[in-house]
Amino acid sequence: MSEPFWNGCAAGQLRYQRCAACDEAAFDPVWACRRCGADRMQWQVSAGLGEIYSHTIVWRPQTPAFTTPYAVVIVTFDEGFRLLTNLVGGTVADVRAGLRVRVSFHQVGGGIAVPYVTPAEEDKEAT
Repeated sequence: MSEPFWNGCAAGQLRYQRCAACDEAAFDPVWACRRCGADRMQWQVSAGLGEIYSHTIVWRPQTPAFTTPYAVVIVTFDEGFRLLTNLVGGTVADVRAGLRVRVSFHQVGGGIAVPYVTPAEEDKEAT
C-alpha cells in the first residue's frame, strides 16, 4: 500500500494521496478517504514545502547510532497533509511552530531514502 510513497522517496519526490471525491489530502496511505469514505484515493506529488505544526527535542538517544539533540517535527505541507519527520540542517534552537521547511531525502542504504526537512530559504530570509 505504501509502495508509491517509497518509490517517490527513492526518486526524490514526496508523494501523498488526495481523494478524487472530496479533495481531502491524506498521509499515511489509506484505502478509503477519512473524510468521506470514498475509495478513490489518488497519489500526488507534493511541492515539498510546508511549516512546522509541532515539535519535540530529543535529548536522550534511542541507540548509540543517534546523535543528540535532534528535532522531531510534525510538518503541515502546503497541500494539506501532515508528516512526522526530523529537522536537519539547523540547530534545535531554530525549531519553532510556523518555521517554513523544505523536504530533503536522505539515503539510508539498500536503495531506500527517507524524507527529512530543512529550513526553507524563504524563512531564512525572513529572520
